[in-house]
Amino acid sequence: MAAETFATAKSDLVELAHRRMTAAIPDNDWTVRQKLALTCRILFDAGHDSGLAGQITARAERPGTYWTQRLGLGFDEITEDNLLLVDEDLNVLEGDGMANPANRFHSWIYRARPDVACVIHTHPLHISALSMLETPLVVSHMDLCPLYDDCAFLEKWPGIPVGNEEGEIITAALGDKRAVLLAHHGQLVATGSIEESCTLAVLFERAARLQLLASAAGKIQEIPELLAREAHDWISAPKRGQASFAYYARRALRAGHTDALSVPPASAHPTQNGA
Repeated sequence: MAAETFATAKSDLVELAHRRMTAAIPDNDWTVRQKLALTCRILFDAGHDSGLAGQITARAERPGTYWTQRLGLGFDEITEDNLLLVDEDLNVLEGDGMANPANRFHSWIYRARPDVACVIHTHPLHISALSMLETPLVVSHMDLCPLYDDCAFLEKWPGIPVGNEEGEIITAALGDKRAVLLAHHGQLVATGSIEESCTLAVLFERAARLQLLASAAGKIQEIPELLAREAHDWISAPKRGQASFAYYARRALRAGHTDALSVPPASAHPTQNGA
């Protein structure tokens, strides 16, 4: 059978690929709490662990509430059953223990950004090192383009993020973007789904590592804006994010993080994820 697409325009091939992904990659069947617990384990394995620092949250069904981890537990100890449901004042509505007081700026972000369903703030090694240089993230590689013109920079550290002042400052710095590099602090991603936030946080740390490596070897060269924006939209497609998250989740479960879930859902099986 003769090939039919060798003369097809690139834009049409991109549209075709999106249609095929929509058909081939089903939505996962994890609950919000399961996805949040898996995200904690995924990011632990990806080097985002920094003791008890960092918060991972997701909106709950009731307005003004969200799920988060219990203070005192590391990312590798989070399960769907030990997550806390809190309100904007960090009062615990479900679960035992207390939330990290630094979750206060998450409340500010959720209030300012109705489009955000999941906020991840961590202090991974390479992002933290880059933050010490008071320099913004530089995107100069195809894989990193989801962060192209989508990563803000807070160049001055406002101190520990437990007050309303820090909430206002960090939320203003984030603006309408999906990520922000916080000088002398770490990273934050805020997107419309847990899957998207998780995969972007993993990518953020890789981007910081690549920037440090490239800067040590020479001057980083810019990439064409039009091509970078094209790659941003292509790699940021929701179905690609779902497929990436499913892969990371399977990898975490294979690595021994099965205790994160009370009962592994069907999505834990590769054939249920279009992979």
